[in-house]
Order: sequence, then C-alpha cells, then structure tokens
Amino acid sequence: MPRYCNLCRRSIATERAYAYHMIEVHRYPKPPPPLTHKFFHPTLNALPCDVDGQDLPLGAPPPPRDNAEDWWPFENRPHFECAHWHFTKVQTSRGDLDEILKNHAAQKVLETGDVHARGPYDSAEHMYDTIDAIPYGDLAWSTFELKYNGPITPHTPAWKLKTYTIHTRNALQVVESIAGSADFDGRWDYVPYEEFSGPGSRRFSNVMSGTWAFKKAANATYHGTMLTPIIMGLDKTTVSVATGHQEFHPVYLSVGNVDNDIRRAHRDAVVPLAFLAIPKSGRGSTNDDWRAFVKELYHTSLAQILSPLRPGMTTPHVLKCPDGHFRRAVFELGPVIADYPEQVYLSGIVQGWCPKCRAYPDNLANAGSPRFRAHTEALMETFDPGILWDVFGVNADVQPYTSYFPRADIHELLTPDLLHQLIKGTFKDHLVDWVTEYIELTAESEQEAAKILDQIDIRIRSVPPFPGLRRFPHGRKFSQWTGDDSKALMKVYLSAIAGLVPAKMVQCVAALLDFAYLARRPEHDTFSLEAMRVALAYFHDLREVFVETGVRPDGFNLPRQHALVHYVENIQKFGSPNGLCSSITESKHIEAVKETWRRSSRRQPIGEMVKSLTRSSKMAAARVEFGRRGMLHGDVLTAARLELGDDDVEDVQTAREGAFRASQAAQDAQELDRPQLHEDVSRFLHGRLFPEGDYEEDRDLDDFPHISTRAKIGIHRGATVVFHSPSDLSGPHGMRREVIRCNPQWYKTYPRYDTVLVTVDPTEWGMPRFRIARVRRLISISYDVFQHSGAFVEWFTGHGSDALTGMWVVRPEMDGDGRVSSIVPLGSIARACHLLPALGNRYLPPDFPFQEALDAFDKYYVSAYIDYHAHETLV
Repeated sequence: MPRYCNLCRRSIATERAYAYHMIEVHRYPKPPPPLTHKFFHPTLNALPCDVDGQDLPLGAPPPPRDNAEDWWPFENRPHFECAHWHFTKVQTSRGDLDEILKNHAAQKVLETGDVHARGPYDSAEHMYDTIDAIPYGDLAWSTFELKYNGPITPHTPAWKLKTYTIHTRNALQVVESIAGSADFDGRWDYVPYEEFSGPGSRRFSNVMSGTWAFKKAANATYHGTMLTPIIMGLDKTTVSVATGHQEFHPVYLSVGNVDNDIRRAHRDAVVPLAFLAIPKSGRGSTNDDWRAFVKELYHTSLAQILSPLRPGMTTPHVLKCPDGHFRRAVFELGPVIADYPEQVYLSGIVQGWCPKCRAYPDNLANAGSPRFRAHTEALMETFDPGILWDVFGVNADVQPYTSYFPRADIHELLTPDLLHQLIKGTFKDHLVDWVTEYIELTAESEQEAAKILDQIDIRIRSVPPFPGLRRFPHGRKFSQWTGDDSKALMKVYLSAIAGLVPAKMVQCVAALLDFAYLARRPEHDTFSLEAMRVALAYFHDLREVFVETGVRPDGFNLPRQHALVHYVENIQKFGSPNGLCSSITESKHIEAVKETWRRSSRRQPIGEMVKSLTRSSKMAAARVEFGRRGMLHGDVLTAARLELGDDDVEDVQTAREGAFRASQAAQDAQELDRPQLHEDVSRFLHGRLFPEGDYEEDRDLDDFPHISTRAKIGIHRGATVVFHSPSDLSGPHGMRREVIRCNPQWYKTYPRYDTVLVTVDPTEWGMPRFRIARVRRLISISYDVFQHSGAFVEWFTGHGSDALTGMWVVRPEMDGDGRVSSIVPLGSIARACHLLPALGNRYLPPDFPFQEALDAFDKYYVSAYIDYHAHETLV
C-alpha cells in the first residue's frame, strides 16, 4: 500500500520504498557531509623508528630513497618499455619474440651498415635474463613436501604413499614487499580508527575502520606499534577442461592496511603466495580416511606457508612502510576470502552447516549462537566425533590452521562473499532458477511455459544500450555463467519479469537487489546498515511466495542464503565487503594462474608458472620504482626527443568535431525534426551570457546573439562524465569515467542516443533532484573569448515510483508538435542513466530491435540497478 511522508509531503509507492525513504533521506544527512571525524587508536600509534626498531625524534624525515635516474639492468627507457610491452602487456611467446628481435636487428643493420648491429635484445633469453636481474620485487618461490606419516601396510592405498609438493613464497617477504611499495603511499592506514559522519553515525569502509581491528589493537600490549592484518584469499580454479580438468589451488595474500579501492583495483596489493597440492584419490577410492587426510594436508600446508609470520605475532617486526619510514609491526591473521565450499574446509565444519554460527542446517532462517575458537576446542575435548558431527556440525578430524597461531579464530575471520553468496548464489542460482521453475510449474502447458520464458529472454536482449552493460543477444540461454554475467543480469532482470510472474515474486527480487546494491557500497554507516536490515527482512518475508506456489516446499535452509544474516555484523567488523570479495581473487586468477599457464609448456607447468610470476613481480616493482623516481613521464617517444634537446615537443590530444555551418545546421535540424534548432542555440547562448536577465520564450530572435556572426559552433558525438562512484568498475579513489554518446551512426549501424540525469533542483535528494533527458546533440559554442557547452535533449516527464518494482517511472514528454526538447548546459548533466521498457503483461515480438527500445514505448523504468552509484543516487 502507498505511504505518505509528512516530512517532505511526498507519496511513496510501497511499504518497502517508504522504509528506505525514511532511512536514507530523513535520517541520512543530505547531502552527505564532506568532512568526517576520525578517532585513532591511542595505543597502537605506529611511531616511526629506524631500521633497528629504535624510536625516531618527532618529525624526523624518512631515510632518503635512491632517486638517481638509473635504468639498470635496462640500458634506457626504450629498453625497459620494450621488455614491459612484450612480457607484461602482450605476453609474446619465446619463439615470436626471437623473430621480432631478429627483425629489429636486421633493420638496424640496414640503417647503420654495421653487420654487428642489434635490436634492443639479442634474443628472448637475453630479455628474460635482464628481467631476472631486476633488484626490485624479488619474491622467489620455494617448495616443501608433505607425506603421510602413519602406519604402512601392504594394503595401504597409493595416495598415502605419495609425496605432495607445495610451492610457496616466503610470506614475510611478501608482506614486506607490499608494505614497502611507494605505490600505496597515501592509501595505507597505519592505525585502526573509528570514523563518524554525523551524530550517532559511524562509518565502516576499510578494514582498519572496523571493530575487529580496533578490538585487536585494544588487546595488544605493544605501545607505538602498527597493526598489520594478514588477509588470505583461497580459491581453486580450473584452467582447462579440454586437457583433463587441470586444476590449481592458489593462495593469495594481502594486508588490511591497504585501502579497499586499491585492493579492488589489483594494483599488486593482492599477491600470489602459494599453490597448494591437490591430491587425487583415484576412481571409487574416496572414504572417510581419505577425506580426513585431504583436510589435514590442507591445514598443515597453510600453517607451514604462514609460519614465517608467526614470530611477528608476538614480537614486533620492523617493517618499511609506503611513506619510506620504518615501523614496528605486529601481525594478526585477518579476514579470509573464500566461497562456501572453501569455508567448510577452512572452519572444519560439516557441509550444510554455517561456519560462523551454530544454527542447525534444517533451521537456517535466522542466525544462531556464534562459533568461536575456544568453544570449538572445548567441544572437541568433551564429545566423541559422532556427537560433534550430528549435534554441533563439527568435523573432529580437522584442526584449523589458525590453531597454530596466537589470537586467530577462523570462525570470526571468514568474510561475506558477495560474488558466490549474493550474486551468483542467492540471485542467479536461487531466485532466477525459482522464477523459471514457477513458470514451468504453473503454466497451462509446456508450450505456454516456453512462450513466457522466451518473452523474458526477448525483454532481456531488447534493453537499450548503456556504457559497460553486457548484452545478452540470446537472453539467458548459455551454459557457462561467469560472475560478470550474473552481475549484468541483475541490472535488467527485474523489468524483464514484471507483469509475467506474480507481483510478490517481482517484489521479492527487488528486495534482494536493494540488499545487494546496499551491501556493495564502498562505505557504510549506521543508516545504510539499517537499510540493509530492512531490505533483508522484506526479502525473507516476500520469498515465502516460493513456498506458497510450491517451488520451495522444503523452505530455505540454504547456507548461501543464510550467510546474508551475518552481513551487517561482518561489515561492522571488517568494513565494506567489496574489498574482501572473492571477485578479487577470481580476477587475480587471470594473471596469476591462467595467463602463466598459457605461457608454459603445459606439461608439469607449475615450475614454469612460478618463474613467470617471479618475473611479473619484478617487472611490476621496477615500474613502480621508476615511476616514483619520475622517470616515466609522458610517452617513450616524447621523452626520447626531449632528452635530445627538442624543447618544442608537446603531447597533443586531438578531438574530432564537425563545424556547425549553415548546411550542417539545416541537416541536423531536419534529422532532429527541429526546424527552430538555430533559434534554440541562440536562446541558449543568451541564457549563458545573461544568466540573471529576463527570459521569455516568445521573445524576438533579433534580441539574441546571432550564431552566424561572432559565434563558432561545434557538434560532438560524445562527452565524458567523471564522478565519484562506488561501482566495482571504478578505479582508485572511487572515480568513474563514463562516456555519454549521441551518435547517429553508432559503429555505422544504428543511431545511439544515451539518456542522462539532468540536475534541476540541487536542494533535493534522490530522484526528485533530477529530470530524465535523452541527448540528441552535444554542442560547444565559442563566443568572444568564452566557450559554452550544452546538450540538445528530449525530455521525459516523471510519473512517480512503481508499486511493483519500486523503480521510478517516466514517459516521453510530448507537445502538439512531437517531443519536448531544449538545450541545457553540459554542467547540469550529472551522469548517464538507464531506461528499461515498462511492458507490464504486453509481449514483444521475437525480432524486436533493441536499438529502437527508447523510441517504441510510452512508459519506462528508471533503473536504479545499472550500477551501484545509480542505486545510491536514485533510491
């Protein structure tokens, strides 16, 4: 039922939307205050020290860095850039590289007449030797072996006789490498802190802003030290199905001092630490003995891999930091990034139970009493294995690796996994599949079910284009879903099912989407966490529709859905989960596992893979070091010319634009069906020149500036909008770059005119702040010494929010002559927005062209789910 807000005198379409409105608008300051207040921990103040751990005088500078312009072991910048291009960027094979270098050498011979002339390198081997000589980022790999040490009999299975090899780097050296990188200067938290954005509103963003880091600092007894949380990521991956399911089990390491946006941007803040052994039992030979051995091997390996860090957990270790200072660091095993099967292995629980609480597997609707290390150890000392398994969900054969380290509790350290629990799990594998099952279960016939499902696919592939939006040319009909596919489906699925399934089912999907987009924010506060609780409560209430319709007769005892009840608590502990999600490790698989595997001979490849990883670390560290010294400014050719004394060289960036002459003006006016376009431009220019003057729509054109005399006008087909965004596509500092296009021949195939949010009332918050417009032309006007930029747009008019989906609804604004249009200042465009056709129960034809979606309908949803910034802006 609609609700009425007495504070802002606005009608809110649904109870759910009203709850969000009260939390986000009237309790959350608007706009959010630009200044926040941080309270740093008073004991662990991370005082700078010398290399021996002795305190430095207050204000003492860090030890001087080597700032010599020395390219060693490379001869010069082109020598380095050549190696970086071939090894890191395009990953040229050894054979191809030899051919290219021979070609370079032959060209040099012909140019110089010297038969001994050579290219940048003599051979591929010469380039690899040069990379191996880089003195930075030397994170070498070593191996250790583990083997079953129990009794051996003539009937002992083969897997007990094997020796298992684990490849690893020194964990302490990896931490020193991350901490010593100047690339993280300014993005490194030295001390745990509490951050407040207003009265009673604590903010949670990075790991060091959470209650866990503050609690660990409070329990520490080392005055003046720096808390360094060790973040682990574990995720098994398959590199090739065709060659026998070749699997690798990498372990990644990061530190909690690095800001989340740097960890998401993969700027070498997440480092491959080890490759675990993957035992193979043979067909039909798995049993309890085998499973106990595999888990013991797993935890023993992890304990050995992390053992170099153990002394630093009780005795401070002197660590060089990104600002160049040394500090005494105390290591703590911190958050662990893993999907549910890995969490089962890590925590030693029984499959189907929760690794964080003691909720029974047949009653996962709510959180149970929390699990913690002391309690689990007491259970194992008290009860026999059968009771542990059946009553407490604990596997007595597993001793978690955290038991080898002080103060570490694996149950506490497991973090929310947005990718597998929320996006691929609850949304894709549960809700999307349940909607499909409902349609197949309730349709009058198989043909009718197929017709409805086909219509959903048609709607999905018919959505208008948007920058970065993955298209589904065949709807949902493909077998291998990636995380990016599931994220893309979240953006368009709600409008695709609206009108084809029961209203409560649509609202259930909307409630989950709201929870997901709230959870994905890079910064949370007291009010956004309360909004998450409201959204989850709505979702739990609405999902009962799947029980009522017979899709889920057994209820919702699903560990991945149950994990959502722990999200708010874990955000308070560890900050935003978007910096601790398995999407980070899955992305890291590409460069750390899959690309290195492709470079190898693929026969016993692990040795070649770790060698490639060592070289990659050296190249990345060299680039950071050369950049820190200021040796990588501009492009390589410009730098070479400047070095030879050519002071007139400049970096020039050209922009393509067409001159707005009389003939083109007539052509554009005809194409836009706007004969008075010339007048629109004159009126716009007058408004820019005299912003405080009187403006009358019917004023004589002679009173306005004539663009044919003193004004020069350019027409553009795209504009760039840069804004702060929580989207996972954003780079460091949370900045997002987005291109708005108005191209009559996009890729020379169809016209593309993007829709945008135009700010009309800066005092408002949310959708009332904006109007929706479709950009038809981007115009720049040079008048006297000033340049004025604008956009010729066609307007949409708002019609409130939709009770079914919760999204705002707009219609094309029409007058007697067609679409209402005008020219607006370019600065009033806040960002691009995405419109989705609001079809209700109408069916689209199978061959409907998606490029006509913004012209063919009379009503559209304004999607709040196209990215996380849009959700935060519009909700």
